[in-house]
Amino acid sequence: MKLKMILFTAVIAMVSSVASLVVYEKFLGGNDGVNGLNNPYQFTSANFPVAPSGMAPVDFTYAAALTTPSVVHVKTSFKQSAYNGNDDVFRQFFGDDFSWGNPNGQASGSGVIVDGDGYIVTNYHVVKNADAIQVVFYDKHTAEAKLVAADPSTDIAVLKVDLKDLPNVKYGDSDSVRVGDWVMAVGNPFDLASTVTAGIVSAKGRKIDILGANASTPVESFIQTDAAVNPGNSGGALVNLKGELIGINTAIATPTGTFAGYSFAVPVNIVKKVVADLKKYGIVQRAYLGVEVDVTKEDVGGVYVSNVIAGSGAGDAGVDIGDIITHINSSPINSFPELQEQLSKYGPGEKVNVSILRNKDRKNIVVLLKNQKGNTEILKKEVNEVVTSLGLETEDVIGKEADYYNIDGGVKVTGIKNGKVYQQTKIKEGFIITGIDDKKIVNYNDLAKILLDKSGKNVIIEGFYPSYPNKMYNYGLSL
Repeated sequence: MKLKMILFTAVIAMVSSVASLVVYEKFLGGNDGVNGLNNPYQFTSANFPVAPSGMAPVDFTYAAALTTPSVVHVKTSFKQSAYNGNDDVFRQFFGDDFSWGNPNGQASGSGVIVDGDGYIVTNYHVVKNADAIQVVFYDKHTAEAKLVAADPSTDIAVLKVDLKDLPNVKYGDSDSVRVGDWVMAVGNPFDLASTVTAGIVSAKGRKIDILGANASTPVESFIQTDAAVNPGNSGGALVNLKGELIGINTAIATPTGTFAGYSFAVPVNIVKKVVADLKKYGIVQRAYLGVEVDVTKEDVGGVYVSNVIAGSGAGDAGVDIGDIITHINSSPINSFPELQEQLSKYGPGEKVNVSILRNKDRKNIVVLLKNQKGNTEILKKEVNEVVTSLGLETEDVIGKEADYYNIDGGVKVTGIKNGKVYQQTKIKEGFIITGIDDKKIVNYNDLAKILLDKSGKNVIIEGFYPSYPNKMYNYGLSL
Protein backbone atom coordinates (compact mmCIF):
# COMPACT_ATOMS: atom_id res chain seq x y z
CA MET A 1 0.00 0.00 0.00
CA LYS A 2 2.77 2.32 0.94
CA LEU A 3 4.64 1.54 -2.31
CA LYS A 4 1.52 2.33 -4.37
CA MET A 5 1.17 5.73 -2.70
CA ILE A 6 4.78 6.61 -3.49
CA LEU A 7 4.38 5.58 -7.15
CA PHE A 8 1.11 7.53 -7.41
CA THR A 9 2.76 10.70 -6.04
CA ALA A 10 5.68 10.34 -8.47
CA VAL A 11 3.33 10.00 -11.45
CA ILE A 12 1.36 13.11 -10.41
CA ALA A 13 4.59 15.11 -10.12
CA MET A 14 5.74 14.05 -13.60
CA VAL A 15 2.38 14.90 -15.18
CA SER A 16 2.41 18.36 -13.51
CA SER A 17 5.91 19.09 -14.83
CA VAL A 18 5.00 18.11 -18.39
CA ALA A 19 1.83 20.20 -18.25
CA SER A 20 3.80 23.23 -17.05
CA LEU A 21 6.25 22.94 -19.94
CA VAL A 22 3.42 22.65 -22.46
CA VAL A 23 1.71 25.76 -21.08
CA TYR A 24 4.98 27.74 -21.09
CA GLU A 25 5.80 26.82 -24.71
CA LYS A 26 2.29 27.58 -25.93
CA PHE A 27 1.71 30.91 -24.21
CA LEU A 28 5.14 32.30 -23.41
CA GLY A 29 7.96 30.34 -24.96
CA GLY A 30 7.56 31.49 -28.56
CA ASN A 31 6.53 35.05 -27.72
CA ASP A 32 8.85 38.00 -27.11
CA GLY A 33 5.99 40.09 -25.72
CA VAL A 34 4.07 40.45 -22.53
CA ASN A 35 0.57 39.00 -22.00
CA GLY A 36 0.68 37.40 -25.42
CA LEU A 37 1.21 40.68 -27.33
CA ASN A 38 4.10 41.27 -29.68
CA ASN A 39 6.70 43.57 -28.11
CA PRO A 40 9.70 45.13 -29.91
CA TYR A 41 11.81 45.29 -26.74
CA GLN A 42 14.20 42.47 -25.85
CA PHE A 43 14.64 41.89 -22.13
CA THR A 44 17.84 40.46 -20.68
CA SER A 45 18.76 39.77 -17.10
CA ALA A 46 20.63 42.56 -15.28
CA ASN A 47 23.67 41.58 -13.28
CA PHE A 48 23.72 43.63 -10.08
CA PRO A 49 26.53 43.42 -7.53
CA VAL A 50 25.56 41.38 -4.52
CA ALA A 51 25.46 43.37 -1.27
CA PRO A 52 27.87 42.18 1.41
CA SER A 53 26.38 39.65 3.79
CA GLY A 54 24.47 41.31 6.61
CA MET A 55 24.12 44.71 4.90
CA ALA A 56 20.88 46.39 5.94
CA PRO A 57 18.95 49.11 4.07
CA VAL A 58 20.10 52.66 4.83
CA ASP A 59 18.13 54.01 7.81
CA PHE A 60 18.47 57.61 9.00
CA THR A 61 15.84 57.46 11.74
CA TYR A 62 18.32 56.64 14.50
CA ALA A 63 20.71 59.46 13.53
CA ALA A 64 17.81 61.91 13.22
CA ALA A 65 16.35 61.03 16.61
CA LEU A 66 19.77 61.27 18.24
CA THR A 67 20.94 64.56 16.76
CA THR A 68 17.93 66.83 16.21
CA PRO A 69 17.66 67.71 19.94
CA SER A 70 21.31 68.87 19.80
CA VAL A 71 20.82 71.30 16.90
CA VAL A 72 19.51 74.78 17.69
CA HIS A 73 18.15 77.75 15.77
CA VAL A 74 20.44 80.80 16.07
CA LYS A 75 18.82 84.21 15.61
CA THR A 76 20.83 87.44 15.71
CA SER A 77 20.21 91.16 15.40
CA PHE A 78 22.76 93.73 14.33
CA LYS A 79 23.13 97.27 13.05
CA GLN A 80 22.62 97.44 9.30
CA SER A 81 25.68 99.71 9.10
CA ALA A 82 27.74 96.68 10.07
CA TYR A 83 27.17 95.21 6.61
CA ASN A 84 29.59 96.14 3.86
CA GLY A 85 30.19 95.08 0.29
CA ASN A 86 33.07 92.81 1.26
CA ASP A 87 30.49 90.24 2.32
CA ASP A 88 29.24 89.76 -1.24
CA VAL A 89 31.33 86.61 -1.59
CA PHE A 90 29.60 85.19 1.49
CA ARG A 91 26.23 86.02 0.00
CA GLN A 92 27.21 84.14 -3.16
CA PHE A 93 28.08 80.96 -1.30
CA PHE A 94 25.88 81.09 1.78
CA GLY A 95 22.81 82.59 0.18
CA ASP A 96 20.56 84.74 2.33
CA ASP A 97 21.52 83.41 5.74
CA PHE A 98 21.28 87.10 6.43
CA SER A 99 18.08 89.03 5.83
CA TRP A 100 19.83 91.59 3.65
CA GLY A 101 16.78 93.72 3.01
CA ASN A 102 15.49 93.63 6.59
CA PRO A 103 15.73 97.12 8.11
CA ASN A 104 15.89 95.59 11.58
CA GLY A 105 19.17 93.85 10.72
CA GLN A 106 18.27 90.26 11.63
CA ALA A 107 20.04 87.06 10.65
CA SER A 108 19.29 83.39 11.06
CA GLY A 109 21.34 80.22 11.13
CA SER A 110 21.91 77.02 13.07
CA GLY A 111 24.14 75.81 15.86
CA VAL A 112 25.20 72.54 17.47
CA ILE A 113 25.36 71.86 21.21
CA VAL A 114 28.81 70.36 21.77
CA ASP A 115 28.88 70.55 25.57
CA GLY A 116 26.00 69.93 27.96
CA ASP A 117 27.13 72.92 30.03
CA GLY A 118 25.83 75.32 27.40
CA TYR A 119 28.53 75.58 24.70
CA ILE A 120 27.23 75.80 21.13
CA VAL A 121 29.28 75.86 17.93
CA THR A 122 28.09 77.76 14.86
CA ASN A 123 29.54 79.65 11.89
CA TYR A 124 31.32 82.94 12.43
CA HIS A 125 29.43 84.48 9.52
CA VAL A 126 26.12 83.72 11.27
CA VAL A 127 27.00 85.80 14.36
CA LYS A 128 29.41 88.32 12.86
CA ASN A 129 28.68 91.85 14.10
CA ALA A 130 25.74 90.60 16.17
CA ASP A 131 24.56 92.87 18.96
CA ALA A 132 22.21 90.23 20.36
CA ILE A 133 22.07 86.45 19.91
CA GLN A 134 19.06 84.28 20.70
CA VAL A 135 19.04 80.49 20.64
CA VAL A 136 15.85 78.48 20.04
CA PHE A 137 16.08 74.88 21.22
CA TYR A 138 14.47 71.73 19.83
CA ASP A 139 11.65 71.93 22.41
CA LYS A 140 10.96 75.59 21.42
CA HIS A 141 12.29 77.22 24.59
CA THR A 142 14.68 80.12 24.06
CA ALA A 143 17.77 81.58 25.72
CA GLU A 144 20.06 84.52 25.22
CA ALA A 145 23.56 83.54 24.16
CA LYS A 146 26.87 85.33 24.31
CA LEU A 147 29.75 84.99 21.89
CA VAL A 148 32.67 83.31 23.65
CA ALA A 149 35.08 83.74 20.76
CA ALA A 150 35.34 83.22 17.01
CA ASP A 151 37.90 82.06 14.46
CA PRO A 152 37.36 83.70 11.04
CA SER A 153 40.06 81.47 9.53
CA THR A 154 37.76 78.44 9.83
CA ASP A 155 34.43 80.35 10.03
CA ILE A 156 33.79 78.77 13.45
CA ALA A 157 32.35 80.55 16.50
CA VAL A 158 31.53 79.35 20.01
CA LEU A 159 28.43 80.57 21.87
CA LYS A 160 27.48 80.09 25.54
CA VAL A 161 24.07 79.91 27.20
CA ASP A 162 23.54 79.77 30.97
CA LEU A 163 21.93 76.35 30.99
CA LYS A 164 23.04 72.91 32.16
CA ASP A 165 22.43 69.31 31.13
CA LEU A 166 21.74 70.13 27.50
CA PRO A 167 21.61 67.28 24.94
CA ASN A 168 25.02 67.56 23.30
CA VAL A 169 26.10 65.82 20.12
CA LYS A 170 28.85 63.20 20.09
CA TYR A 171 32.00 63.97 18.09
CA GLY A 172 32.89 61.63 15.25
CA ASP A 173 36.11 61.32 13.26
CA SER A 174 36.22 63.21 9.97
CA ASP A 175 39.49 61.53 8.96
CA SER A 176 37.67 58.20 8.75
CA VAL A 177 34.90 59.60 6.54
CA ARG A 178 35.05 58.14 3.02
CA VAL A 179 33.80 59.45 -0.29
CA GLY A 180 30.49 57.71 -0.86
CA ASP A 181 29.53 57.49 2.83
CA TRP A 182 25.94 58.35 3.69
CA VAL A 183 25.55 61.56 5.70
CA MET A 184 22.71 63.66 7.09
CA ALA A 185 22.47 67.44 7.48
CA VAL A 186 20.49 68.88 10.40
CA GLY A 187 19.54 72.54 10.62
CA ASN A 188 16.93 75.25 10.23
CA PRO A 189 16.69 76.20 6.53
CA PHE A 190 14.27 79.03 5.72
CA ASP A 191 13.32 79.11 9.44
CA LEU A 192 11.99 75.55 9.15
CA ALA A 193 13.09 74.20 12.53
CA SER A 194 14.77 70.81 12.94
CA THR A 195 14.95 69.85 9.28
CA VAL A 196 16.99 66.83 8.20
CA THR A 197 18.25 66.03 4.69
CA ALA A 198 20.42 63.19 3.47
CA GLY A 199 23.08 62.56 0.85
CA ILE A 200 26.55 61.16 0.40
CA VAL A 201 30.06 62.51 0.77
CA SER A 202 30.94 63.72 -2.72
CA ALA A 203 34.55 64.73 -2.04
CA LYS A 204 36.97 65.68 0.72
CA GLY A 205 39.61 68.36 1.06
CA ARG A 206 37.72 70.91 -1.03
CA LYS A 207 39.05 74.47 -1.24
CA ILE A 208 36.46 76.90 -2.55
CA ASP A 209 38.14 80.24 -1.70
CA ILE A 210 35.30 81.51 0.45
CA LEU A 211 36.83 82.29 3.86
CA GLY A 212 39.30 84.87 2.62
CA ALA A 213 36.55 87.48 2.86
CA ASN A 214 36.94 87.45 6.64
CA ALA A 215 40.40 85.98 7.21
CA SER A 216 43.89 86.60 5.89
CA THR A 217 44.94 83.02 6.69
CA PRO A 218 41.90 80.89 5.79
CA VAL A 219 41.88 77.16 6.48
CA GLU A 220 39.77 75.42 3.84
CA SER A 221 39.50 71.66 3.55
CA PHE A 222 35.76 71.15 3.30
CA ILE A 223 33.76 67.94 3.21
CA GLN A 224 31.61 68.20 0.08
CA THR A 225 28.19 66.52 0.12
CA ASP A 226 25.05 66.44 -1.97
CA ALA A 227 22.80 66.62 1.09
CA ALA A 228 20.41 69.54 0.55
CA VAL A 229 21.63 72.56 2.54
CA ASN A 230 19.91 75.94 2.25
CA PRO A 231 20.07 79.40 3.85
CA GLY A 232 19.61 78.86 7.58
CA ASN A 233 21.56 75.58 7.60
CA SER A 234 24.85 77.40 8.19
CA GLY A 235 26.31 76.34 11.53
CA GLY A 236 24.24 73.15 11.62
CA ALA A 237 25.35 69.56 11.93
CA LEU A 238 26.59 67.09 9.34
CA VAL A 239 26.40 63.64 10.93
CA ASN A 240 27.00 60.02 10.00
CA LEU A 241 24.54 57.15 10.36
CA LYS A 242 25.61 56.70 13.99
CA GLY A 243 24.49 60.23 14.74
CA GLU A 244 28.08 61.39 15.29
CA LEU A 245 29.10 64.91 14.27
CA ILE A 246 31.51 64.83 11.34
CA GLY A 247 31.25 68.45 10.19
CA ILE A 248 29.66 71.89 10.56
CA ASN A 249 27.64 72.87 7.47
CA THR A 250 29.09 76.13 6.23
CA ALA A 251 28.55 76.89 2.56
CA ILE A 252 26.60 76.05 -0.57
CA ALA A 253 27.76 76.47 -4.16
CA THR A 254 24.84 78.25 -5.76
CA PRO A 255 24.04 80.73 -8.54
CA THR A 256 20.62 81.42 -7.02
CA GLY A 257 21.12 81.62 -3.25
CA THR A 258 19.47 78.24 -2.67
CA PHE A 259 20.69 74.65 -2.88
CA ALA A 260 21.97 73.75 -6.34
CA GLY A 261 23.60 70.38 -5.80
CA TYR A 262 26.53 70.65 -3.41
CA SER A 263 27.21 71.85 0.10
CA PHE A 264 30.36 72.13 2.18
CA ALA A 265 31.14 71.43 5.83
CA VAL A 266 34.12 72.13 8.08
CA PRO A 267 35.54 68.72 9.15
CA VAL A 268 34.88 67.94 12.80
CA ASN A 269 38.55 67.20 13.52
CA ILE A 270 39.24 70.87 12.74
CA VAL A 271 36.17 71.96 14.71
CA LYS A 272 37.22 70.05 17.84
CA LYS A 273 40.59 71.81 18.02
CA VAL A 274 39.13 75.25 17.28
CA VAL A 275 36.36 74.88 19.89
CA ALA A 276 38.79 73.64 22.56
CA ASP A 277 41.15 76.57 21.95
CA LEU A 278 38.40 79.19 21.85
CA LYS A 279 37.00 77.92 25.15
CA LYS A 280 40.41 77.76 26.84
CA TYR A 281 42.32 80.69 25.35
CA GLY A 282 39.82 82.85 23.49
CA ILE A 283 41.86 82.43 20.29
CA VAL A 284 43.05 79.47 18.26
CA GLN A 285 46.60 78.36 19.00
CA ARG A 286 47.51 77.73 15.38
CA ALA A 287 50.57 75.66 14.53
CA TYR A 288 52.71 76.09 11.42
CA LEU A 289 55.03 73.71 9.66
CA GLY A 290 56.99 76.55 8.08
CA VAL A 291 56.90 75.63 4.40
CA GLU A 292 55.37 76.89 1.19
CA VAL A 293 54.12 74.15 -1.11
CA ASP A 294 52.83 73.38 -4.58
CA VAL A 295 50.90 70.33 -5.73
CA THR A 296 53.43 67.91 -7.21
CA LYS A 297 53.11 67.09 -10.90
CA GLU A 298 54.81 63.76 -10.36
CA ASP A 299 52.68 60.64 -10.04
CA VAL A 300 53.69 60.07 -6.43
CA GLY A 301 51.07 62.04 -4.52
CA GLY A 302 51.99 64.65 -1.94
CA VAL A 303 52.88 68.33 -2.11
CA TYR A 304 56.14 69.83 -3.35
CA VAL A 305 58.09 72.02 -0.91
CA SER A 306 58.91 75.21 -2.82
CA ASN A 307 60.26 77.17 0.16
CA VAL A 308 61.28 76.55 3.76
CA ILE A 309 61.04 79.41 6.26
CA ALA A 310 64.23 79.91 8.26
CA GLY A 311 63.78 79.18 11.97
CA SER A 312 60.55 77.28 11.43
CA GLY A 313 59.87 73.80 12.72
CA ALA A 314 60.36 72.33 9.26
CA GLY A 315 63.59 74.27 8.75
CA ASP A 316 65.02 73.18 12.10
CA ALA A 317 64.08 69.55 11.45
CA GLY A 318 65.82 69.43 8.07
CA VAL A 319 62.98 69.65 5.56
CA ASP A 320 64.47 70.95 2.28
CA ILE A 321 63.23 72.68 -0.86
CA GLY A 322 62.37 69.97 -3.38
CA ASP A 323 61.08 67.50 -0.78
CA ILE A 324 57.64 66.01 -1.41
CA ILE A 325 55.48 65.74 1.70
CA THR A 326 53.34 62.62 1.42
CA HIS A 327 52.01 62.13 4.97
CA ILE A 328 51.49 63.95 8.25
CA ASN A 329 51.61 61.18 10.81
CA SER A 330 49.56 58.44 9.13
CA SER A 331 47.32 60.75 7.09
CA PRO A 332 48.09 60.98 3.35
CA ILE A 333 48.66 64.46 1.89
CA ASN A 334 47.74 65.14 -1.74
CA SER A 335 46.91 68.84 -1.65
CA PHE A 336 47.52 72.03 0.30
CA PRO A 337 44.02 71.91 1.87
CA GLU A 338 44.74 68.42 3.16
CA LEU A 339 48.03 69.66 4.63
CA GLN A 340 46.18 72.54 6.31
CA GLU A 341 43.52 70.20 7.66
CA GLN A 342 46.03 67.89 9.32
CA LEU A 343 48.14 70.69 10.80
CA SER A 344 45.06 72.49 12.14
CA LYS A 345 44.53 69.62 14.58
CA TYR A 346 47.75 70.50 16.42
CA GLY A 347 49.09 73.43 18.40
CA PRO A 348 52.50 75.07 18.88
CA GLY A 349 54.80 72.81 20.86
CA GLU A 350 53.36 69.57 19.51
CA LYS A 351 55.36 67.24 17.29
CA VAL A 352 54.26 65.56 14.07
CA ASN A 353 55.86 62.91 11.94
CA VAL A 354 56.34 64.24 8.39
CA SER A 355 56.88 61.63 5.68
CA ILE A 356 58.77 62.97 2.68
CA LEU A 357 60.09 61.75 -0.64
CA ARG A 358 63.58 63.09 -1.38
CA ASN A 359 65.34 62.02 -4.55
CA LYS A 360 63.13 58.92 -4.66
CA ASP A 361 64.12 58.01 -1.11
CA ARG A 362 61.44 57.99 1.57
CA LYS A 363 62.25 59.59 4.90
CA ASN A 364 60.40 60.33 8.13
CA ILE A 365 61.20 63.60 9.89
CA VAL A 366 59.87 64.61 13.31
CA VAL A 367 58.94 68.31 13.29
CA LEU A 368 58.27 70.51 16.31
CA LEU A 369 55.43 72.80 15.28
CA LYS A 370 55.70 76.51 16.06
CA ASN A 371 53.49 79.56 15.96
CA GLN A 372 53.74 82.50 13.56
CA LYS A 373 56.45 84.11 15.67
CA GLY A 374 58.65 81.05 15.37
CA ASN A 375 58.30 79.81 18.94
CA THR A 376 55.97 77.60 20.96
CA GLU A 377 54.49 80.34 23.15
CA ILE A 378 50.82 80.07 24.08
CA LEU A 379 48.81 83.28 24.38
CA LYS A 380 46.46 83.08 27.36
CA LYS A 381 42.82 84.08 27.35
CA GLU A 382 43.22 86.91 29.84
CA VAL A 383 45.47 88.71 27.34
CA ASN A 384 42.92 88.19 24.58
CA GLU A 385 40.25 89.85 26.75
CA VAL A 386 42.14 93.14 26.47
CA VAL A 387 41.51 93.12 22.72
CA THR A 388 37.96 91.87 23.27
CA SER A 389 37.20 94.99 25.33
CA LEU A 390 37.94 97.06 22.22
CA GLY A 391 35.16 95.30 20.31
CA LEU A 392 37.53 94.14 17.58
CA GLU A 393 37.75 90.92 15.62
CA THR A 394 41.13 90.53 13.97
CA GLU A 395 43.32 88.42 11.71
CA ASP A 396 47.09 88.47 11.31
CA VAL A 397 48.51 89.80 8.04
CA ILE A 398 51.27 87.44 6.96
CA GLY A 399 52.91 85.79 3.98
CA LYS A 400 52.00 87.03 0.51
CA GLU A 401 49.57 89.61 1.83
CA ALA A 402 52.28 91.17 4.01
CA ASP A 403 54.72 91.07 1.09
CA TYR A 404 52.16 92.78 -1.14
CA TYR A 405 51.96 95.74 1.25
CA ASN A 406 55.71 95.62 1.89
CA ILE A 407 55.31 95.21 5.65
CA ASP A 408 56.71 92.71 8.15
CA GLY A 409 53.21 91.95 9.34
CA GLY A 410 50.20 93.54 10.95
CA VAL A 411 46.74 92.93 12.36
CA LYS A 412 43.70 93.38 10.13
CA VAL A 413 40.38 94.47 11.66
CA THR A 414 37.80 91.98 10.34
CA GLY A 415 34.91 93.01 12.56
CA ILE A 416 33.86 95.89 14.83
CA LYS A 417 31.26 95.57 17.59
CA ASN A 418 30.17 97.91 20.33
CA GLY A 419 33.38 98.59 22.26
CA LYS A 420 36.04 101.21 22.87
CA VAL A 421 37.12 101.40 19.23
CA TYR A 422 33.55 101.82 17.97
CA GLN A 423 32.81 104.40 20.65
CA GLN A 424 36.00 106.47 20.39
CA THR A 425 37.38 106.17 16.85
CA LYS A 426 36.36 106.07 13.21
CA ILE A 427 38.31 102.87 12.47
CA LYS A 428 36.49 100.75 9.91
CA GLU A 429 36.67 97.10 8.89
CA GLY A 430 39.72 96.33 6.78
CA PHE A 431 42.04 98.67 8.70
CA ILE A 432 45.48 97.12 9.17
CA ILE A 433 47.13 97.98 12.48
CA THR A 434 50.92 98.24 12.12
CA GLY A 435 51.83 100.04 15.33
CA ILE A 436 50.79 101.43 18.70
CA ASP A 437 52.69 104.42 20.12
CA ASP A 438 55.49 103.85 17.59
CA LYS A 439 55.87 100.18 18.63
CA LYS A 440 55.64 97.80 15.69
CA ILE A 441 52.70 95.38 15.57
CA VAL A 442 53.48 92.26 13.55
CA ASN A 443 50.75 89.93 14.82
CA TYR A 444 47.98 89.48 17.34
CA ASN A 445 50.41 88.55 20.13
CA ASP A 446 52.18 91.89 19.74
CA LEU A 447 48.88 93.76 19.74
CA ALA A 448 47.57 92.03 22.87
CA LYS A 449 50.79 92.45 24.84
CA ILE A 450 51.18 96.14 24.05
CA LEU A 451 47.53 96.80 24.89
CA LEU A 452 47.98 94.95 28.18
CA ASP A 453 51.06 97.05 29.02
CA LYS A 454 49.19 100.25 28.09
CA SER A 455 46.01 99.38 30.01
CA GLY A 456 44.43 102.53 31.49
CA LYS A 457 46.45 104.88 29.30
CA ASN A 458 45.90 106.87 26.11
CA VAL A 459 47.47 105.42 22.98
CA ILE A 460 47.81 106.19 19.27
CA ILE A 461 46.87 103.35 16.92
CA GLU A 462 48.73 103.49 13.60
CA GLY A 463 47.95 101.74 10.34
CA PHE A 464 46.45 101.94 6.86
CA TYR A 465 43.56 100.77 4.71
CA PRO A 466 44.20 98.30 1.85
CA SER A 467 42.56 100.74 -0.58
CA TYR A 468 45.16 103.40 0.38
CA PRO A 469 48.29 101.41 1.30
CA ASN A 470 50.58 104.44 1.07
CA LYS A 471 48.54 106.64 3.41
CA MET A 472 49.03 106.16 7.16
CA TYR A 473 46.24 106.90 9.64
CA ASN A 474 46.53 107.62 13.38
CA TYR A 475 43.66 107.16 15.82
CA GLY A 476 43.68 108.20 19.47
CA LEU A 477 42.22 105.72 21.96
CA SER A 478 41.78 105.71 25.72
CA LEU A 479 42.30 102.25 27.19
